[in-house]
Amino acid sequence: MTKIKIMSVRDEDRQYIDKWATEHQVTVELTTEPLTEENIDTVAGFDGLSLSQQLPLTENMYSKLQQFGIKQIAQRSAGFDTYDLDLANKYQLIVSNVPSYSPSSIAEFAVTQAINMVRNFNDIQQKVIAHDFRWEPSILSQSIRDLKVAVIGTGRIGSVVARIFAEGYQSDVVAYDPFPNEHVAQFVDYKASLEEAVREADIVTLHVPATKYNHYLFDEHIFAQFKKGAIFVNCARGSLVNTKALLSALDKGLIKGAALDTYEFERGLFPSDQRNHALNDDLLQTLIDRQDIILTPHIAFYTEAAVENLIVDALNATLDVLNTGDTALRVN
Repeated sequence: MTKIKIMSVRDEDRQYIDKWATEHQVTVELTTEPLTEENIDTVAGFDGLSLSQQLPLTENMYSKLQQFGIKQIAQRSAGFDTYDLDLANKYQLIVSNVPSYSPSSIAEFAVTQAINMVRNFNDIQQKVIAHDFRWEPSILSQSIRDLKVAVIGTGRIGSVVARIFAEGYQSDVVAYDPFPNEHVAQFVDYKASLEEAVREADIVTLHVPATKYNHYLFDEHIFAQFKKGAIFVNCARGSLVNTKALLSALDKGLIKGAALDTYEFERGLFPSDQRNHALNDDLLQTLIDRQDIILTPHIAFYTEAAVENLIVDALNATLDVLNTGDTALRVN
C-alpha cells in the first residue's frame, strides 16, 4: 500500500487527512513537526511527502530526499518561495503547490480589513475599552461606495476582491496587473503602471505572488505615490513590502493606515505560540503596537473550506506524481 508522510499537521487538518486516506486506501503518517535536518531520516521508507513548510530546505535535505526515493514534495499552500527550485530540479524532485484553495476566503478577509481601517476600527475599540462612547470627528469615516479602490494583481484572489468592491459596494475600482484579465476588465479600469494605479486610490489592496523579481515591490518610492489618507492592505506576501518604508510613510502622514496579514520576517513566527518567549523582533512589535495598523498572523485563508482544499489538493498531487510521474500542480 502507498505510504505518505504528512508533516506540519495541525489539529484541524486531521479529519480531512483521515477521510482522504480512507477514500484512496493510502497509509499516512502524521507529524506536527516541519521537515528539518534533525528529522529528515524519518521520511525514509515513504513513497510520498506533503509539507506545509515555511523554513527553507538545505541542499543536504534535497539530496537525502532523493536518496530515500522521494520523487515529489506537495506543499500545502499557494506560495512556494520557501523552496529552491533549482535544487529541487538538481535532485529530481517535483514540487507542487495548491494555487487555488479558497480565493473567496482571502478576498473576503482583505475586503473586511480594508473596511475596518476605513471605519477606524482600532480607534473605536480603544475608545470603547476606555468607556469613551462619544461620537466625534476622530472616528468619523467615509462610505466605501464613495471611495476608489486599487487592486494590485487580478488573479484568482484579486479578481474576487475587485468584484466585491465593484459590484458589492459600487466602488470605483482600478487595477494594475502586467497581464490584464479581460473578464475583470468588465468592472475595473486597468492602469498602465503601478504608480498610476495607486495615485488616486483611497484603498490599495495587494494580491500578487512573491518572486525574486518583485521583492519590496512596495517601497519608499511607491508609498510616496499614494493619495494622502489612503489605506494599504497586504494579504499576499510579506516580502512584497518594505516594512520600514511603510512605517515611514505612516509617520509622514502619506497614508492613513495599513491592514497587514503578512510580514516580511514572519517565517518561524506565523503561525506559532510565542506567549512564553521573548519576541526579539522590534520591527514586528512596532507593527503590533501601532494604532494605525491592524496586524493578523497570515490568517486570511483560514476557513474550513480552505483547510480541506489544501489537504485534498496536495495529497491528490502526491498521488498524481506517484501514479503518473507528474502533476498539473507542479511549479518546477
